[in-house]
Amino acid sequence: MARNPYSVLGVVPSASDADIRAAFRKLAKQYHPDRNKDDKKAEEKFKEISAAFDIIGDADRRKKYDRGEIDEQGRERAHAGYRQWSGPGSQGPGAQGPGAQGAGAYGPGGPFSGSGYTGGFANKGDFDDLGDIFADLFGRGRAGGAQGFEQAGAMRGRDLKYRLEVEFLDAARGAKKRVTMPDGRVLDINIPAGVDDGQTLRLKGQGEPGVSGGPPGDVYVEVAVKPHALFERVGDDIHIEAPISLKEAVLGGKITAPTIAGEVAITVPKNSSSGAVLRLKGRGVAREGKKPGDQYVKLKIMLPDGGDEELEEFVKSWSGGGAVPRKHFAGV
Repeated sequence: MARNPYSVLGVVPSASDADIRAAFRKLAKQYHPDRNKDDKKAEEKFKEISAAFDIIGDADRRKKYDRGEIDEQGRERAHAGYRQWSGPGSQGPGAQGPGAQGAGAYGPGGPFSGSGYTGGFANKGDFDDLGDIFADLFGRGRAGGAQGFEQAGAMRGRDLKYRLEVEFLDAARGAKKRVTMPDGRVLDINIPAGVDDGQTLRLKGQGEPGVSGGPPGDVYVEVAVKPHALFERVGDDIHIEAPISLKEAVLGGKITAPTIAGEVAITVPKNSSSGAVLRLKGRGVAREGKKPGDQYVKLKIMLPDGGDEELEEFVKSWSGGGAVPRKHFAGV
């Protein structure tokens, strides 16, 4: 007697379609005949989970099952009054009621064929749905229809996803990181210059090994760039704030400022105000194949900590030069 399809797939009746598909993927991969050569129990389990998915993996048939219109084998119940699908083992185009199709309704291999299994589907949509799933599992394009499942053999390894924290300067300049994976493998990961926060890097063939000669999966690494105490990145440009003394602001002069490639000397023009921005052309992020960005240095005048008596006396006697710094406030 067929079991409740929800129990077979290990999901609750309120499970979402995505949860049902995920459960089927996991079990189908675990019990696939190519992974379990000459294992009759695994073969029977594979048939059972396939039949269960044929019932609740299809939205319309799932609703009919939940309403009690079809049983665990997809057969219409006697009171349903719907037209029964005529497939292998059915009694005719209008057959109804329990036993109308019999055990041959899905054939000896469950609701799809492949790796020695044969059988039928209620409609072509079943092939399309399972074709999508098994194309993922086997790592091949959709072949369409029964032919695609008959050719199913080698299974592509599972992709793995990780998150990697990267220092700001390593992300800006590029770097090579040696990391130990959860399975103990050590991988060298090339961090390209200018990698963005949240960008995903693909390590081809570094995922789980394939089955029965199938190719390995890939590793996908999501990069998380740590913030920097001085630098801020906007696109490929770098922004920093450079403190200067009052004397440097008034008289101008040379100061050193950090860039992502090291310190450089810059000239502060005479009579510079706080908020003035200096541009260092080509000192930003240089991504491969693209013009490098610039660095922008925002000046900030800093007065002496604790005050300066000499400066205070000078300002008291200074006329101010007639400047009115807030003249734009007038008339507001």
